[in-house]
Amino acid sequence: MAHEHKLEIFRGLVKFKSNIQKIWGVLVFLTIVTAVEVGLGITKPEFLTKNYFIGMKLLNWIFIILTLVKAYYIAWDFMHLRDEKSALRRAIVWTPIFLICYLIFILLFEADYIYNVFKDGFLAWDF
Repeated sequence: MAHEHKLEIFRGLVKFKSNIQKIWGVLVFLTIVTAVEVGLGITKPEFLTKNYFIGMKLLNWIFIILTLVKAYYIAWDFMHLRDEKSALRRAIVWTPIFLICYLIFILLFEADYIYNVFKDGFLAWDF
């Protein structure tokens, strides 16, 4: 017995008539998000590269957030997480998100420590 998948995206805001149309719709969404990332990477707006938030440039935060959005949406649609029970969805989606946030925290904390050691310490910037 085949399982019918939902033919909608964005929580029902956009509905499709067939799976092929839905695949094209998801492709368009992921292409737009990727084009925004590439456009920001090429232009590097000054206000995003000069302003910092929690020790990192705003542009880098935007890249991290857009990458997480794409990863979440790929898992949601192409791995059919929307058709699973909510507990399984949360276990699969939220666990990596928390781990990624923790990894970002560790990287920022350690990078700041290393920067301060080289800036204030007896070692020189030889690399």
